Amino acid sequence: MQLRELSVTGAWEITPRQIPDDRGVFHEAFTDVALRRMAGHRFDLAQVNVSVSGEGVLRGLHYAEVPPGQAKYVLCPAGTVFDVVVDVRVGSPTFGEWAGVILDSVEQRALYLPEGVAHGFLALEPQSTVMYLCSEGWRPGAEHAVDAFDPNLAIDWPDMALDGTPITHVMSDKDRDAPGLLDVAASGRLPRWEDCVAHTERLREATDEVDRIWRPGERQE
Repeated sequence: MQLRELSVTGAWEITPRQIPDDRGVFHEAFTDVALRRMAGHRFDLAQVNVSVSGEGVLRGLHYAEVPPGQAKYVLCPAGTVFDVVVDVRVGSPTFGEWAGVILDSVEQRALYLPEGVAHGFLALEPQSTVMYLCSEGWRPGAEHAVDAFDPNLAIDWPDMALDGTPITHVMSDKDRDAPGLLDVAASGRLPRWEDCVAHTERLREATDEVDRIWRPGERQE
């Protein structure tokens, strides 16, 4: 796998090595080794979500409260989406910055999104399927939205679909009516950088402890 850290601190793009033969193509979509290289700790899978979107559907921007937050490993096994991560962690060195990556069924790239960032995507062709591996389950009342068209973010969303036709955005009422980043910040509902750092450190310590106890080849008492 090729790993590339994005401009948003802690967010990574993962490009797998694909192995073709006369039967088709094989690749590793997720490995514990790669995740640890990126995050410094293991990924405890709690929930897997799948969404199928028509052309022009825009989902997001969504984020979860920290702690515990919700880290995501995002894949696009079918179709094409423009996937976006936004740093909404107050006090982060990259607060307010965004990064966008094309995820599709050809390159089979994935994104790792740490706790505390906001995420959204725009479907660029029909039946675009996005799969989210989540470190925590959905918590009612703990997930919030930020306006995907907030001029303070100035996200450069594509205006053309994959077939070259203009995009008409299709959004939920919740996403369309979401407040801007500065309004959410003023309300005190954004994650704080220091809380995200502390949460990550706890995950790393827990990973080290598990590795110490269950280290392969050593006798367990």
